[in-house]
Formats: sequence, C-alpha cells, structure tokens
Amino acid sequence: MRGHVRERGKGNWYAVLSTRDPQTGKRRVKFISLPDAKGKREAQQHLARIITELRTGACVEPDKTSVAQFLERWLAHIQTQVAPRTYGGYAEKVRNNLTPALGAIRLTKLRPEQISEAYSKALIGGRCDGKGGLSTQTIRHMHGILKQALAQACVWRAITHNPADLAKPPKLRRGEMQTVNTDQTAAMIKAARGTSIFIPILLGVLCGMRRGEICALRWRSVDLDTGQLSVVASTEQGRGGMREKEPKNGKGRLVTLPTMLVTELRRHRMQQAQWLLRLGVRLTDDHHVCLREDG
Repeated sequence: MRGHVRERGKGNWYAVLSTRDPQTGKRRVKFISLPDAKGKREAQQHLARIITELRTGACVEPDKTSVAQFLERWLAHIQTQVAPRTYGGYAEKVRNNLTPALGAIRLTKLRPEQISEAYSKALIGGRCDGKGGLSTQTIRHMHGILKQALAQACVWRAITHNPADLAKPPKLRRGEMQTVNTDQTAAMIKAARGTSIFIPILLGVLCGMRRGEICALRWRSVDLDTGQLSVVASTEQGRGGMREKEPKNGKGRLVTLPTMLVTELRRHRMQQAQWLLRLGVRLTDDHHVCLREDG
C-alpha cells in the first residue's frame, strides 16, 4: 500500500491511497479527506496513521451514513435488549431531540464541538412545541443515549472513537420539589373517599408505593392478618398494551400497613367481592386490589 497527500483548494488536504483489489488484482485509488490537517506536514502525519491503521485493521472505511440513519439502526438493535418503556424513552429522545439537532451530519464526521453546540441550542429552544428550551435533566438524558449509541458504533466499526466521550452535557439544575403538606394530604384523602381512586391514594400516601406498583398489586400479596403487603411487581405500558414486570433489582419489598389502611382494605375487599359476585365472578387472591370497573 502506497500513498501521498494532495491539496485541493486552499487548505483542503486529502490522503491519496493506492491499493490493489484482493479479488481482481486491479489498482484502486482512494481519496480520504483530512479536515484536521493544517498544512502539508500534518497531512503527511495523518496519511502515515491511516496507512498503519489500514494494515492493522483499525481503520474505518468512510461512508455516507448520517447520524439520523445510524440512530434508527441503533434503535432497532436496542429494542430487543431493554424493556418496552425504556425503548420508548430512547426512541422519543432520538426522534424528537437528537435527530433534529445532529441527524444531518455524516456519522464519521461528527465532532465533540458539534454535540456541545447542539446541547447549548437545546437549552434555549429545544422543545418540540417551540415554547422554550429543554431542562438540563432532559439534555443529560439525551447525552447518555447518544453516548451509548455511539459506543455501539465503535463496536460495529462504523467509527474509530466516540465523540460523545469528549462532549460534556450541561450541569444538572434541579428545580424545587413540589410536595403536599399534612393538611393537603388529609383533604385529598377526604375528597377521594367513595371514589375508585380512594384505595390507590391511600397506598401511595401511606405506603409510598408507585403508580405501577399499585396497579400490579394483587390480593395474594396482601396479608391483612399481619398487616403487611409485598411489592413484587409493577406494570408498564408497552406496544402490546399493559404488562407486568418484576422490580429492577429482581427482589420485592415488604411494607407494613397502618391500622387505618388495614381497615379500609378489609372494607374494600368485601365491596369488591360483592361487586364481582353480582357479575357472577368469585373474588380470588389472583385478582388485583385496585380492579378497574371495566374488568
């Protein structure tokens, strides 16, 4: 393999490589742009590096794949490896934020300063509805997804290095958390009594259970005699509808029930059994505690 450098226009340096096709034996000439070269000497240094990488198999052949095209390919790859809800979050950030900001750039030409510039613009006007910028937390999430995707590009030998490693997302700025006080909580519980959200509110307020955990709670996980319940599952929305999943750590947790909640759950179970009986169904431990009225 031989090569030399050539300048096309002022300051536009290219590596000109002479190779032979391994099948036909015919001579081939390849031009590789050297945008970082500032003069002939640096261009020759880049040429030497490229020749070494080609001989060792570490060089990536330049192609015209855009960042947008690659990210769609990566989404198809990652979909089989994460939960549906996680994939949905990835796809939303890619298509609503990353692709509009960086999608038109050729993957092999993506640079850290372009990524940092995209983050700065997103802070000012990155919302899809055009009403202001994105939060620092959202941009940091974007950065995590981009970094993960480009790491896979390195594995697939689409690029030689990850430009997101050298780009820093904005520092996280946390807003003040909005909470309800004791009086507001009591008022909320009072207003919910007699409605279908009364028990879910009690489980959330008194047991600290998440929405998905409340929806997945079944009577077999509730022991009203000992005043305890086990959180062993959660629900999430996927492409095929709602599904249940285990906790992220693979382990459940035990929650002690206040006396007031035990009383309300006993009353709730009795009312639920009567309602199901009118429908010709017998209440079992496999039924959900917060069963919807549409079944």
